[in-house]
Amino acid sequence: MATTPQIGLRLHDAAPGTLAERASFAKAQGFTCCHLALSKTMGKQYMAPGALTAGLAREVMNALQGLDTAVLGCYLNLATPDMDEYRASVSKYIAHLRFSRWMNAVLVGTETGDPNKEYKYDPINSHTEALLDLFIRRLAPVVEAAEKLGAIIAIEPVFKHIVYDGKCARKVLDAFHSPNLGIIFDPVNILHESNIADTDRIIDEAIDLLQDDVMVVHMKDYILKDDGTMKAVAAGTGRMDYTAIGRFIAAKKPSVQITLEDTTPDNAEQARLFVQELIGQ
Repeated sequence: MATTPQIGLRLHDAAPGTLAERASFAKAQGFTCCHLALSKTMGKQYMAPGALTAGLAREVMNALQGLDTAVLGCYLNLATPDMDEYRASVSKYIAHLRFSRWMNAVLVGTETGDPNKEYKYDPINSHTEALLDLFIRRLAPVVEAAEKLGAIIAIEPVFKHIVYDGKCARKVLDAFHSPNLGIIFDPVNILHESNIADTDRIIDEAIDLLQDDVMVVHMKDYILKDDGTMKAVAAGTGRMDYTAIGRFIAAKKPSVQITLEDTTPDNAEQARLFVQELIGQ
């Protein structure tokens, strides 16, 4: 039986409205799964652990009207120097992991932080081995909770964060050897204006090191602004070379869930069609 990836989008990129209205709009544009950030679609109060009840899970599932949740987003800074903030974040991660089981979300997704309260890239400190070791220690209780709950936590490498390439991500995976820890792979996120000339090597290396652990693929594009910095845009509207990621999906991940990022309501459907053509669907 032939299999094809599901294609979805971040629901906070869909047309504004209630969660149900956003889901309806996404379905009308041909999407079959989603990336759901409760705080961005329902309100910041839904980041609070106490709000994430089984009853809310049922409400969310009803509102999604059959859209699968590929990623339940919980993007917090585990490397913050504020220990009270860190402990609160761990509680939120654990609550999201439990909630993901109640609402049948595939996984809880997160990025990997920076060494300051502002969650901003620090060119001097963000990419150090010491900070990577700190992140691994800070992630440990989240992975432990995922294992106990039978849930999945997936980290997303991003150049401007601690886990910035395939090698760093592999170190994190190898530190735990846990089936409950995986990867969200976004090839544009590991690119930066400082390494753009080395794009092929960077993406090929990440695929080689992480392929067995990739659980969801994020798809977007990028342009270079007048000042030389990168700006993320909808898939198919920039200068990204999708050859490697398309080949990877076709060969290794024929049923992977793909969620689009940085779309607008006006270009999301065209971005979906671009990705479908890319993967031969």
